[in-house]
Amino acid sequence: MREYLLTLCVTAAVTYLLTGPVRKFAIVAGAMPEIRARDVHREPTPRLGGIAMFFGLCAGLLTADHLTNLGQLFEKSNEPRALLSGAALIWLIGVLDDKFEIDALIKLGGQMIAAGVMVMQGLTILWLPIPGVGSVALTQWQGTLLTVALVVITINAVNFVDGLDGLAAGMVCIAAAAFFLYAYRIWYSYGIEAAAPATLFSAILMGMCLGFLPHNMHPARIFMGDSGSMLIGLVLAAGAISVTGQVDPDALNLYAGSEKEAVHQTVPVYIPLILPLTIIAVPAADLILAIVRRTWRGQSPFAADRGHLHHRLLEIGHSHSRAVLIMYFWSALIAFGALAYSVNSASMWIVLSVVFLSAIGLVLLLLPRFTPRAPRWAEAFVPPRYRRRRAAATARPTRRRRPRGRPRPPGRTGGGHPGHRTPVAAGVSGVNGATAVGPRARLADRSRSR
Repeated sequence: MREYLLTLCVTAAVTYLLTGPVRKFAIVAGAMPEIRARDVHREPTPRLGGIAMFFGLCAGLLTADHLTNLGQLFEKSNEPRALLSGAALIWLIGVLDDKFEIDALIKLGGQMIAAGVMVMQGLTILWLPIPGVGSVALTQWQGTLLTVALVVITINAVNFVDGLDGLAAGMVCIAAAAFFLYAYRIWYSYGIEAAAPATLFSAILMGMCLGFLPHNMHPARIFMGDSGSMLIGLVLAAGAISVTGQVDPDALNLYAGSEKEAVHQTVPVYIPLILPLTIIAVPAADLILAIVRRTWRGQSPFAADRGHLHHRLLEIGHSHSRAVLIMYFWSALIAFGALAYSVNSASMWIVLSVVFLSAIGLVLLLLPRFTPRAPRWAEAFVPPRYRRRRAAATARPTRRRRPRGRPRPPGRTGGGHPGHRTPVAAGVSGVNGATAVGPRARLADRSRSR
């Protein structure tokens, strides 16, 4: 575990430290496209954040190669090199798209080629656990087609959900955390070495997302672009392929007498990982809805629009940050719910907990304009919009008394003196359209609307 945590920290540190220089490079290179109709941000923001994430991936793999236990993984398996080859290709395509806006079909072809490169180096699905049948061995063509389909679906699902500041990186980080716990349990508890590559991939993926998130949270200083979203989608798909298609369910020895029963026991996690519906359930749902919506309108499935799930959350009244947190909530609920179900599928408490948390999530969706208020003792630890407004904040300022013996200022004399100023009554326009209470009232309304 310590070596995995060290790899994660190195990946996060390299990604975080390189994002600042990459931002300056993106500005100089002109990778700041104009704001489009479907965009949410209001100011041009540089892209190419995937450059820092890719170098973080390389740093994580290099660190793992020089560690005692993880270094043996590179000698026994070719999967890390397969991941690096496919990631380099998909990253290069994403960098070109961030700069020159290449065609969607060209990107799709590049995604398929990147998946094919990984398949050629051994990162492919060899068999599938099917309930009632057992482990079904796949032919070379069947495994290749299924692997390419899974990679393309995962990449585009993550790319589609990358529409708000910090959304894609946070959701993938949550999915990678759940996936890491699952793969580490198979590798450590059951002693299956075939799960070690997936554990390493998920740890590196968490480091990439955690290192990039501080620069990408709202308001974002840099976007990951397609170079980042397609990259983390490919890494996530590589981990799912590694642990799903190359770990034999019968090797878990959950039921020593029957392979079919072993598949029945592990199918709650294996089958969702193959689809995939638990690790990236929200992005996959967004992808399916987008394809159906666009083809129903007679448009191309790759045509951009403002009908994604995060766009709809903004339309019903949620703020930018709250829409992102709601998407985080649903991703964590689905991913960790599947993880808990894989540990103990017979527990009724897991089902009840998932149902209860789902009800809480629905309430949050139905209350877009509800702003929680922190208690008095916690106001110093929360943003100003969550603090209670005191009556003193809206009270009129008291007039300072003039000390005795000090002469009255020339402009404050009364009577018919030339410097005399007539008080302006409340509600009556004064100089430059201001009133005695007008500006203060507008400020109060502005703070109330936040």
